[in-house]
Amino acid sequence: MTAIRLLLVDDDPLVRAGLSLMMGGADDIEIVGEAADGAEAEALVDRTRPDVVLMDIRMPTVDGLTATERLRAREDAPQVVVLTTFHADEQVLRALRVGAAGFVLKDTPPAEILAAVRRVAAGDPVLSPTVTRQLMRHAVGTAADTRRTRARERLAALNDREREVAVAVGRGLANAAIATGLFMSVATVKTHVSRILAKLDLNNRVQIALLAYDAGLLEEER
Repeated sequence: MTAIRLLLVDDDPLVRAGLSLMMGGADDIEIVGEAADGAEAEALVDRTRPDVVLMDIRMPTVDGLTATERLRAREDAPQVVVLTTFHADEQVLRALRVGAAGFVLKDTPPAEILAAVRRVAAGDPVLSPTVTRQLMRHAVGTAADTRRTRARERLAALNDREREVAVAVGRGLANAAIATGLFMSVATVKTHVSRILAKLDLNNRVQIALLAYDAGLLEEER
């Protein structure tokens, strides 16, 4: 089995040391580098080519949000998991909108952080439906109407079937559950998800979920 190449980014050396000790003990994970801020992380990505970056948000010089946006804009972008001390934070939402695959809390049990890295490396987001709903509720506030209008304009590019799949993704359903609910094969679901990402110029399923919530599609479904 090929080891997952992991880059750790946090301005606190004690946090990095703890993460390195925790993650380095796994047979299927290789720590390829550590960085103290976003600028250093970008340079290390060029040299080490990680599969996953575990990224703190609040850092000096270049913060994790800026670094995440820059990394995800690359052609061969690594997956990014945001590290945070907050359960729901506007900066976490912004990180997800620019392409992070999810987030984990710094006090998350080691086994769950390991599982999150493995899931992201396999192409799955690390937000549970419960956490996703919490983030969406937190996002509803100022400029909500403008966000809804813009989201609906973007979703107009989807056909009816793709729209149904987008709603299901927004509900936090896995491909198998979507296939069962919409009476299609898992392969067809994957094809629809890929088309949605391409049509809407999105990076991952988390962004599909955010757009579905912004557009109010889940409220209409209920």
